[in-house]
This record gives sequence, C-alpha cells and structure tokens, in this order.
Amino acid sequence: DGCEAEYPEATAAVARGRAKVEERTMVEARLDDGQRLLALNEVFVGHRTHQSARYRITHGATEEAHSSSGVIVATGTGATGWARSITRQRAAPPALPSPEARALVFLVREPFPSVATGTSLEAGTIAEGGTLSLRSEMDDAGSLFGDGIEDDRIPFGWGQRVELGVAPERLRLVRA
Repeated sequence: DGCEAEYPEATAAVARGRAKVEERTMVEARLDDGQRLLALNEVFVGHRTHQSARYRITHGATEEAHSSSGVIVATGTGATGWARSITRQRAAPPALPSPEARALVFLVREPFPSVATGTSLEAGTIAEGGTLSLRSEMDDAGSLFGDGIEDDRIPFGWGQRVELGVAPERLRLVRA
C-alpha cells in the first residue's frame, strides 16, 4: 500500500496490536467520458445552483424520468450527516449501512411527481457490484461533487451518464 513508509508509527502500532484498522467503504462515480470521483461520505448529483435537476434514473430493472432537488448516494460513514437528515423526513426510510458495510444508500431529494416524471425510485440500497445510473437532462448546469466540496464539482451536462457504486478502494482508519 505504501502506507508503511508514509506512516511508520501507525504501521508499527498496528503490528504490535496497539492500534486497530477500520476499513471504510467509499462511493465511486464514473462518468461515461472517463472521469471518476471517489468520496468517503456521499456523492451529490444535481443542478449546480440547486434548482430542479432533471435526469433519468435507473436502478435494477426500473428506469424513470425525474425532476428533484438532486440525488445523494451515501456510504455508512456519510449516514450520520446529509443522508440521515434526508431519511428523517421519510415515512419509510431505507436502512442506512454501517461504515464498514460494502453497500450504499441512494436518496432522491424532494422528488416531484408530474405527468412527465415519476417517483417510484426515491430511495434504495446499492450492494457491492450493483450500480445506480443517472443520465443528465440538464443543460450546462448539471454537476456532481463529493463530500460536500462543491468547488471540486464535475460538470454533468445533457446526455451524460454516471454510474454510482461501491468503490473498489477502501479508506483505512487507524485507531490507537
């Protein structure tokens, strides 16, 4: 991993049994143009100015057009922040994963039902190996960002596709 050279004291503490290593799941977003984003807590997909986001969402065999305030895909580490505040507003929220679980939860923020858009895909779990897919129907103002860092956003324009799932990498947290 290269961690031994960079953090010799932590590595020695783990080897002596004086520290514990916790592996945390991360979320990965892969755009069809090859860009990739990793986040420890969550990835947000939506309109850059937080007005109505329009996209097509696919989970499993279900696909529908959406208009909402965006979508959050959260890890168990992120389940104590933004994801928790969203689930507290739901009558039947999905179970939030633990930080070590190789699973994610997706939450559509304020889904708007209309004659053109649905709301059957409001929330769910993404197991390791599974994905949530979004295709942008926003002009140049669509974006995605991780861990609340909006200044580090990736543009998500009309017709672009993003696949969100469990990242192959894990964050290793050393606790003394």
